[in-house]
Amino acid sequence: MNFTKSPDWQREHNFYKEKKTAEQKTLIVIIITFITMLAEIITGWIFGSMALFSDGLHMGTHVSALSISLFSYILARKYAKDIRYTFGTWKFEILGAYTSALILGLMGLFVLIVSIKRFFNPVKISYDYALLVAVIGLLVNVVCAFILRDNNKHEHNKDLNLKSAYLHVIVDALTSILAIIALLGAKYFNLNFLDPLMGFVSSFLIFRWTYFLIKDSSAILLDKQTNPTLVENIIQIIESDGKSKVIDLHLWKLTSDKYACIVSIDTSGLYSIYEYKDRLKKFEELAHINVELHKNNGNLRTS
Repeated sequence: MNFTKSPDWQREHNFYKEKKTAEQKTLIVIIITFITMLAEIITGWIFGSMALFSDGLHMGTHVSALSISLFSYILARKYAKDIRYTFGTWKFEILGAYTSALILGLMGLFVLIVSIKRFFNPVKISYDYALLVAVIGLLVNVVCAFILRDNNKHEHNKDLNLKSAYLHVIVDALTSILAIIALLGAKYFNLNFLDPLMGFVSSFLIFRWTYFLIKDSSAILLDKQTNPTLVENIIQIIESDGKSKVIDLHLWKLTSDKYACIVSIDTSGLYSIYEYKDRLKKFEELAHINVELHKNNGNLRTS
């Protein structure tokens, strides 16, 4: 389908900001994690270490989750200029974050189930091999967390897709730290209950992070109103003339820091649609504005 646009009302529908840095960070972490995964699986198989072998398989789940984050960036970039995506492709990233959160939750559930089983049915632990695996995992995840850290200090600009990848790495690092504490306690002080106990702690922390990530990503996917301050400011500037009244207002996110706005105004003044749009230009976060104007004489105009 082709559109003929007039310069007076032409609107840019490509709101996507390329996030090559975040995409590259995710790719680097996937490569590091994948190499570590292969090394642990091969070494564990050759030397008969089930601890190394199982941790390698565990890292495979992180490779899968991180790949979802990377794939989301690729799709968002690939279709950024596709007119079928009317308000851009940023939500590919949010969908990736939501999917990763679900995987994170399943991992937490798995850890909880295994911890319960180990609490009632303890198994013999090869402490030296297990400690080696935990230390390797911790070192790898510290490096990956450093790579994936988000330097953006503004909460409303946070990259949820990058955050989901980061949380997967942090969760793995946390489990490694707790595992080291539990293994040292069991090896040197015979505190065998620490192993399943640390599993319980890990699972509940994972559930907590999963909840907030799902909460943030689902709110955006469902176009939940997330910026009441901006809504209030828009209403104030439109109604500042004393003759205009906002009768309907819709605001939703296009990117982490850009919004689309549809506003219906009832007015007894002689103001045009373009005058209201000029008022709203002060809000740099409004990337797409549509004004519906109701005159007191019953006429309706939109733009």
